[in-house]
Amino acid sequence: MAGRFAGKVAFVTGGSRGIGKGIVELFAEEGAKVAIIDLNEEALSQTANELREKGHDVYAKVANVVNAEEVENVAKEIVETFGSLDILVNNAGVIRDNLLFKMTDSDWQAVMDVHLKGSFHAARAAQKYMVQNKYGRIINISSTSALGNRGQANYAAAKAGLQGFTKTLAIELGRYGITTNCVAPGFIETDMTKQTAERIGISFEQLIQASVANIPVGRSGKPADIANAVAFFADEKSSFINGQVIYVAGGPKC
Repeated sequence: MAGRFAGKVAFVTGGSRGIGKGIVELFAEEGAKVAIIDLNEEALSQTANELREKGHDVYAKVANVVNAEEVENVAKEIVETFGSLDILVNNAGVIRDNLLFKMTDSDWQAVMDVHLKGSFHAARAAQKYMVQNKYGRIINISSTSALGNRGQANYAAAKAGLQGFTKTLAIELGRYGITTNCVAPGFIETDMTKQTAERIGISFEQLIQASVANIPVGRSGKPADIANAVAFFADEKSSFINGQVIYVAGGPKC
């Protein structure tokens, strides 16, 4: 299949819904073989079947990014199945929003585990094969919340941490032909932002309207908007772009 990612293998964590699904669909449409892990077995199966029906090569497995052994096994199976692991997108995420005085230890730890420990596990597992091949693209999904957001002390800290993680991997892995970059979405219409609407007690439509009022381009974001930015970093032609964070938010955020 023709496309800018023909012959490449893309591994996307949390790839069965929302932003992750949008990223997986773009890679598949552009010729990549795609590997997806998620904890939501039903959504994972549905997404994998949709892609296979369109003729795409798909590896899909229920796995938890917090479990290092599971992630290592997945990376090994991807290489055994498709022959390489060229692109990693650390997208898996959760929210446990609350104001600081209401936030529990488990609220904090769950978010740190999935975003930070999960990305660490996946990057460590994938880089082994990328170093051998002297080629790789790692893209971490951060957020505009990394700059601070009410009710998200845990999520903001984790997403800011991913930016530091990104820049460090860029320094360490660049010599092996591996670039590491970061996409930081603003307001994107997903199941996660629907949870935010429920938490603050308004309808999703009201949340969209309130968010759009503060977005210079005058619309909310869609998963495809993030997928396009990820694809830019994943492109072979982006080899001199390393350790960068791009805010995809319809306006300046930093």
